[in-house]
Parts: sequence; structure tokens; C-alpha cells
Amino acid sequence: MIFTLIPCTLYAYNPEGSDANLLGHVVDKHTQEHLSFINISLKGTTIGTVTDETGHYFLKNLPEGDFTVEVRSVGYKTVTKNVHLKKGKTVEINFEIEEDMIALDGVVVSANRNETTRRLAPTLVNVMDMKVFENTNSSCLAQGLNFQPGVRVENNCQNCGFQQVRINGLDGPYTQILIDSRPIFSALSGVYGLEQIPANMIERVEVMRGGGSALFGSSAIAGTINIITKEPTHNSGQFSHTLTGIGGTTVFENNTTLNASLVTDNHKAGLYVFGQNRERSGYDADGDGFTELPELNNQTLGFRSFLKTSTYTKLTFEYHHLQEYRRGGNLLERPAHEADIAEQTKHSINTGSVKFDYFSPNEKQRLSIYASAQHINRDSYYGGNQDLNAYGSTTDLTWVAGAQYNYNFDRCLFMPAEFTGGIEYNEDKLHDEMWGYNRYTDQRVGIASAFFQNEWKNKKWGFLIGGRLDKHNLMNHIIFSPRANLRFNPTENLNFRASYSFGFRAPQAFDEDLHIANVGGTVSMIQLAKDLTEEKSQSVSLSADMYHRWGDWQGNLLIEGFYTSLSDVFALRQLGTIDGILINERYNESGAQVYGMTVEGKLAYRSLLQFQAGVTLQQAEYKEARNWSDDADLPLEKRMFRTPNLYGYFTLTYNPVKPLTLALSGTYTGSMLVEHRAGYIEKDRTEKTPSFMEVNFKAGYEFNLYKNINLQINAGVQNLFNAYQKDFDQGKDRDSGYIYGPGMPRSYFAGVKLSY
Repeated sequence: MIFTLIPCTLYAYNPEGSDANLLGHVVDKHTQEHLSFINISLKGTTIGTVTDETGHYFLKNLPEGDFTVEVRSVGYKTVTKNVHLKKGKTVEINFEIEEDMIALDGVVVSANRNETTRRLAPTLVNVMDMKVFENTNSSCLAQGLNFQPGVRVENNCQNCGFQQVRINGLDGPYTQILIDSRPIFSALSGVYGLEQIPANMIERVEVMRGGGSALFGSSAIAGTINIITKEPTHNSGQFSHTLTGIGGTTVFENNTTLNASLVTDNHKAGLYVFGQNRERSGYDADGDGFTELPELNNQTLGFRSFLKTSTYTKLTFEYHHLQEYRRGGNLLERPAHEADIAEQTKHSINTGSVKFDYFSPNEKQRLSIYASAQHINRDSYYGGNQDLNAYGSTTDLTWVAGAQYNYNFDRCLFMPAEFTGGIEYNEDKLHDEMWGYNRYTDQRVGIASAFFQNEWKNKKWGFLIGGRLDKHNLMNHIIFSPRANLRFNPTENLNFRASYSFGFRAPQAFDEDLHIANVGGTVSMIQLAKDLTEEKSQSVSLSADMYHRWGDWQGNLLIEGFYTSLSDVFALRQLGTIDGILINERYNESGAQVYGMTVEGKLAYRSLLQFQAGVTLQQAEYKEARNWSDDADLPLEKRMFRTPNLYGYFTLTYNPVKPLTLALSGTYTGSMLVEHRAGYIEKDRTEKTPSFMEVNFKAGYEFNLYKNINLQINAGVQNLFNAYQKDFDQGKDRDSGYIYGPGMPRSYFAGVKLSY
């Protein structure tokens, strides 16, 4: 790929040796230290570079005219200056930038499908960058997401390690997971996908709480998680290895990562390559011979690259391949069908995307044309006790293609505005087989969409009105999803927001429900009721976002209230058994509601000390009590399971000297109601769990070996006080879904990282 891309830059646009040049340096505003690898770009073009090791930059042979020079880097406030470029003239512009430890001016795209700063975004967007993953020793997306307000990741199966994310208390299928803003995370990949995204391919993760269906389509009811993959900025490389002793020193996990970035001297082409190998032995917490954490063997390899084909056009490519084996239950060293209980999957996943961007010379227009796809091959086994019928195979192809157009108005009616419109088609084609039971599922979901919105905005006010039209092949009507947002900044550092959005969730026959049925040892199929309609939601949120600075101290306080009402909620009911296969029907129940408040605070003293914490208080309940068990003697339950009324997180980072980093982090999960099904116990019953406080500590020290070659040594403890479930079911008749609390017991880790 390197040898393919780099020669292509010979055809990139060059303004015929204009000799209009721009040079200068970038320094820290307070220390006056020259800063290396800071991004310098001409807004509205593809022209850009980074500062060198001495903090200087040079852009040559630039087009003539008036431009805005933008300086941007993670952890610093964005600065812009205007410049007039003329043929044969060299202009010097120097910059002083200051640290932005609370990410006030960080760039996000999830708020309105366009790049904007968090300060001026029409809706709240939380950003998690690589520092969070590193300081919390998170090797994959699932582990890092816990350190966001209103977000919880939980393990729902002792055998296979199925995980799901909950935003504001709602189940995983209510959250839209995007890769580079594209919805290719299918129902099948959603079962294990959170753990299959390695941290070293992630530039940042944007989390938008609340309904966003008007923006990103079906299933964005609880919120949206947008995974932005890394783009190369300068030549660099990194190797790391971490060894973790799970529950002590008898069960280990090894995680090895390798990254490399290569950019041409003229910054018109670049390639970022990443790889990860993760191996974990199965972990048995209570000594009954059955796993609480499955055996895992995972390899990922991929790249992201760009090619600037002219001053105003750019091509971006992304591809990654994942190969994974996981096995839970007992007798892991023997074939799956010889175990008492076994859940075994082998995944081969290919994911890729291509995007073409055009910027008009006057910075008023932008056109993006994109396509993304994900293909999954999965061999599976769910069963045991010599049950050869339990082997199966699944293939799934998800793809999306579309175009988005943006136009910036100097004035639209009463103030400047930006219009966004586009079309999109998304298809998911799945074939699932369980040969021994003659269970075959073919599912094709196709959604044709059009979206539009107009955002009037200046530094004080922002008004956004938009909507999305979706035609789902399983629905006989077009679904309209409106959205409205209001932003008011009475001062630069005080931000009030109000938002309303309508969302929907379309039905499908294969999703996590079918996986859970398999996990319980029952082979099942799901059919859709004849009168089934889409699940609908209406969401409202109000927030106050306050920033303040006291000399070298920076602070941020966020208070948000939210309310989501669900109608025509999906539910399953048993219709009977045919040829040993349990037939379930998906139908609509009355509804549910989730409401509460999130409070988040940040405090930073330059780069020396950073503290961040968030807490969510909420209620989640169905509008009518429902029966969750086949046992008619059990009372109906109105509360939503696995939804604590109180949960939160904190992170604390301290750098007493520049090479040393001390990081303390933790999550709190309040008491909640969970299902406990018969098997190991005599009858189905509900359980009220204890609360958990999980605390982690990591220390790292970085040595400079030679020039820009650095070696970091780190070590720490996860779940320091061993806040772990104490009442797992045991044996082959256990309810593998009866699992709650932190995902790992007390574990010790040590690692090395070599970077250039």
C-alpha cells in the first residue's frame, strides 16, 4: 500500500510553482517552548503540514488569495489567523497556543455531521481520546467506554463474554454505533463488536446522548457512539506489550500492538497501519470448572490512508481485518461437543470504507461521497453433552453508500447558517444456519434515506431544525424523524442547550435476542407479528455547560436533564415448539420511559493535574408492568432490568515530573434489579444486586533513548479492591446470563511501549 499511494502524489495538484510561501513557528503561550507535530492547515483546502522537531513549519507554492490559517492539536486550543498570499512572496506567521485540558475547543463531527468545536456544537458531545484508553489500561473500545457520563458497558454472559453498552439505561440495540460516522455495525457484530475494536485504531470516540435518529437513522434512540479512526499526520511508529494477571498470577492476558505512520514530505499522501494481537486464557472465578471470562484469541490488522488529489479534493481509505476465536463453558481443551456446556465462535471480519471530499475555493460548499462495508463469517457452537446438532454458521454483509452536501450562508433570513443535506442507502444481508436443527434464517434489511437540516449560528445563538426520511423494507410506510436544537451562549464560557428529537427502531428477526436464546441452551427462531410496527421514541434534554479559568487552572461543570418516552416497545412471546425449535414472536408492547440527570465536572492545572468525574441519576421503567418469566406465580415487573438508579466514573491523572504519569480511575455501579433464571436455582426470581466501586491505578515512566525514540515502562492494578460478583451460579445447569458488576476481578498488569 505504501508503494501504491506515494507515487500517486506525483499527480496531486501543484499551483505551477507560485512561490507563494508561508512559514513560522508554534510555541506554548506560557512556557514559550517550541511545539513539534502541531497541525497547520489552510481552512477550506486540503493544504496542510505539521511543525517539525524544532516547532517550525513551511508551506510552499501555495495558491494566491485570502485564506485562514488554522493551528490545531489535541490538548491545545485552536487558533486561526488570516493571511493574504501573493505570487513570489513569503509570509511569516508565528503562533502562540495554550493548553485546553478540558477539551473546550476540541473538534467533533457527531453533533451535526460537520466539523465544529464542542463549544459551538448544537448538542452535547463528549469526546474520549487516546489518553483515556492509555491511562485506564483499556485495550479495546468496550473497556474505555465506561469512562463517559451516562454510559455503562456490561457483561451479559459467563460463557461467551457478550457485552453491550447502555446509554441512559437503555439496552444496547437502542444505541447507534458508527465507524467514521457510518452505520455498518450490524446486529450480528453488535454481539461481540465492542470488544473487537482495538484501542490503537481509534483517534477518538464521540458520544452523543439522547435520540439522534434524525441525524444517523434507525436505533439512535439512547444515543450515538462514533468511532473516529486514526489518520496519519507525521512519520512515527509505536510498539507495545502488556501482560495482565487476571485474578492473580494463574490466568494471563497478553496484548501486543504495533502502529506505524508514514506521510510524504508535501503532506499530500499518508498511511497509518495498525495491528493488535490479544490472547487470554479462560478464567474461572469460583472453581466450578466453568468460565466466567471466556478464552480469547484475537488478531486485528488494518490501515487508514489519505491522498490529496488537488488543493480542494481528498480521498480517504480505511480497512481492517479481524480474526477471533473465543470459547467459554468447561473442558476448554477438548472439542466443543465433548464439553458439558460450550459456547464457541470463530469470526473473520473485513471492514472498509472510501470517501471523497470536495471543498469549494470560497469555503462555502463541501461535497462528500462515501461507501462503507463490513463482511462477517462466523462459525459457532452453542450446546454441549455430545450435541453435534449445535454447530452452525453465519454470514453477514452490511454496506452503506451515500452523499452529503453542505452550504454555508453568509446570511440566511436572520443570521449566518449552514445547510446539510444528503441521501443514503443501507443494507444488511444475513444468512444463519444451525444444521442439526434445520434452523435457517435469511434476513435482508434495506433502508433508503434522505436527511436535511439547517443550522443558524453565531457565537451567541444556535438554532437547528432538521429531519430524516427513512423507507425500511420491513415497513410499508416512510418514517419521518424530526430534530430541533437550541443553543444560547450569554457569555463565551456559559452554554445553555435544549433539544428535541424523534427516533425509531426498526424490527428484524435476527439480533441479540436470538443470541441470548441460544446462550440459554434453547434453539429458537423469531418471527415478526403481522401487525408489528416500528418502535418510536421522543427525547427531550436541557443542559447548562459552564467553563471557567483561574490563572493556570481550568474548570468545566455540566448539568443535563433528559427524558425519553418509548412507544410500541418490542417484546418477545413464546408461540410453541416445532421440531425441537422454540418459536418466538416479536410484537409491540405499550411503552417505557427513562428520565434523569447527569452531572459532570472537569478540573485541570496545566498538564500537571487533570481530574474528571461524572454521575448519572435516573429512573427507567415500563409504562405497564410486564411478565418476564414463564412462571405464572412471579409478580409482574415494571422496572427495567440491569438499570441502576445511580452510576458514575472518575479519572485522575498526575504528572509530578514530565516523564512520570500516575493515573487513578474508577467506576461506580449502583444497586439494580436483574433476572435470575432456574437451573442452578429451583425457580426463576429477580435479584437486587449490591453496589460496586471499581478502582484502577496505573503508573508509567518514559525514558528518552535517543532523539525522538522513547521507552515507557508501566504497571498497575485493575479493580484494586476486588469489587467482583460473589454469587455466580455453578455447574452445567447455571444461568450464564446471571452476571453483573465489573467485568474483571482484581488483576495486575505490566507493560512496555517503544515509540518514535
